[in-house]
Amino acid sequence: MRVLIKNGYILDPASNKEGIYDMLIDGDRIKEVQKNINTQVDKVIDATGMYVMPGFIDLHVHLREPGYEYKETIATGTRSAASGGFTTVCPMPNTKPVIDSKERVEEFLNRVEKDSLINVLPVGSVTIGQVGEELADIKAMTEAGIVGISEDGKSVMNPALYRKGMKLAKEAGAIVFAHCEDMDLVEGGVINAGDKAKELGLPGISNSVEDVIAARDVILAKETGAKLHLCHISTKDSVTILKSAKEEGILVTGEVCPHHFAMSDDEIPCDDANYKMNPPLRSKEDIEALIKGLKEGIIDAIATDHAPHSQEEKARSFREAPFGIVGFETAFALTMTHLVKPGHLSPMEMVEKMSLNPAKILGIDKGSLAEGKIADIVIASPDEEYTIDAASFHSKGKNTPFNGKKVVGKVKTTIVAGKVVFENEKFV
Repeated sequence: MRVLIKNGYILDPASNKEGIYDMLIDGDRIKEVQKNINTQVDKVIDATGMYVMPGFIDLHVHLREPGYEYKETIATGTRSAASGGFTTVCPMPNTKPVIDSKERVEEFLNRVEKDSLINVLPVGSVTIGQVGEELADIKAMTEAGIVGISEDGKSVMNPALYRKGMKLAKEAGAIVFAHCEDMDLVEGGVINAGDKAKELGLPGISNSVEDVIAARDVILAKETGAKLHLCHISTKDSVTILKSAKEEGILVTGEVCPHHFAMSDDEIPCDDANYKMNPPLRSKEDIEALIKGLKEGIIDAIATDHAPHSQEEKARSFREAPFGIVGFETAFALTMTHLVKPGHLSPMEMVEKMSLNPAKILGIDKGSLAEGKIADIVIASPDEEYTIDAASFHSKGKNTPFNGKKVVGKVKTTIVAGKVVFENEKFV
């Protein structure tokens, strides 16, 4: 199939191309990016006034299948992702059963082949069952198709075991995705340790819970030579740790989630678990550091940590409800609203954080709109204003603190390998 995108504003940091161009897609590849392309095609997309960008790549998601299909499935999760402009996602292994063996990786990828609308690159567990006692077969899982390992949802608290896992990950060519949380320092915390925690009478999670493990993992990465990726950075000191590690030449990258730069704990109105996530919403001082980290290139990527839960689970109190919010369908709008429109990031820098850099971290040939590349593309209106409506989400999860918030930036079309999969609020 031949598709022609007309008059779109191309944003492609990989080739440093920015401006109004036409784009011809032939089969699964971008064939031509030029001014005024006129040729016979099967479909024409008028992208006047729209950004045309390489499809977003999300390094950190939860699709919940297998085991928690009442929260999300591969089918619903990847549709939600596509509607948010994501063409590639990396699901974490904390499913039921945990993705901790070659067989379970293969079974998961079989489900993906059958049900996914987009590219899915799974992450395997560091330890068997994610119980932190015995390493999973990292080499076999990598050969089966994982891109990295993670104990996401917790940290491997035994540093000797984790160091051994890092060495095996390096040998296998797998990334270590680090959920930085010192389980001994959490002490039942459910919200950021600050004035809001005191106001609501809730136990707090201090910044040290994250910072201690971030520092530890960087030290272990330095020793082992493993490729480390710090997930959902939320504190000012974690940004400093990442900056120092990069200056020292350690193989480490980092991501931040839109909710962590778009909202502070001061904005939590009451004991509403839609505002409960891990790490928690932090202080305005932390937000300033995160934005500065993005602007200066210290933080490499924007990832969602899309974590759907049932409405019944999230109707509970902060103390009882699970951590996590959905993120696929709000990520672009929150990034436009809180980073691009205020001038913290240019549109090209946004695309670096959401497409090009994640592709580089994964070592995949994506994140580019150059001729000859796979046609994974998102087309979005940068100026459309609207109010977020969680009830309209394509995800099974409606758990978001941004319901009712006014934003700017709307995804219109998502193309995966040359095939239009989402267009004007409908799946094709």
